[in-house]
Amino acid sequence: MPKMKTHRAAAKRFRRTATGKLKRNKANKSHILAKKSRKRKRRLRKSSLVAPSDMKRVKRMLGL
Repeated sequence: MPKMKTHRAAAKRFRRTATGKLKRNKANKSHILAKKSRKRKRRLRKSSLVAPSDMKRVKRMLGL
């Protein structure tokens, strides 16, 4: 059987942390920013971790 290919769109969106968790950026930071508060936009800059419920799916896309 051939090797599994990495889902390239997923590879550009997720990064591994040193402990093996997956890091992601938050959504809603690209446009329609005028109506969003400063506080909300500032919080959207920070990255967060992939939820445990999504971990299996994301790892499969990344070929991990």
